Amino acid sequence: MTTPLIGPRIGLFIDGANVYAAAKRLGWNFDHRKILEHFAAQGRLYNAFYYTAIPAPVDDKQKRFIDALTYMGYTVRTKTLQENTDENGDSFRRANLDIEIVTDLLTTAELYDVAVLLTGDGDFERPVEVLRTRGKRVVVASIPEMTSYELRNAADEYIDLKDIRAAVERPGYRLPSEGTAAVPGRTAEPRPFYVSSALDGEDVR
Repeated sequence: MTTPLIGPRIGLFIDGANVYAAAKRLGWNFDHRKILEHFAAQGRLYNAFYYTAIPAPVDDKQKRFIDALTYMGYTVRTKTLQENTDENGDSFRRANLDIEIVTDLLTTAELYDVAVLLTGDGDFERPVEVLRTRGKRVVVASIPEMTSYELRNAADEYIDLKDIRAAVERPGYRLPSEGTAAVPGRTAEPRPFYVSSALDGEDVR
């Protein structure tokens, strides 16, 4: 992959759980190589970070996925899924990588001019505001139904991932859409994007 010798320095930061949840909502999957190439083409790519939760021990599917991302050129940050129990006694696994994302956003700020942040999590509103006070341009990319108003308002530019589908879709691979996959007698509820469950498909995060 080559990037232009001119143009702004770009830092790409991808919240893997958020992007996966967006793919579930949309019913089509993302090609992470195409995402990298699409945003790198906007300038000079400084680095691309990908944040994802992993099970313990790491299974072969997840290891292959992480290895593939690394081969593409991503710097992969991981955190082990932790077992939790909700108020109904049901167990689930969760890992939150917000601290890792914010740390990289702020500590590498001198190395990029534009931060492209793929998430809709409103917790990033304040870090985005801090970056803008430092003269950085911040682009947020997600889908409207999963993007907080505060984050969208804080960014310099907002990109609806549906608008760049042709450039970033993984052809021939579909995910069951949360918006359309109905189960008789059951009301579909959006799954919080910060919750990670067992991996159940190719290249899921």
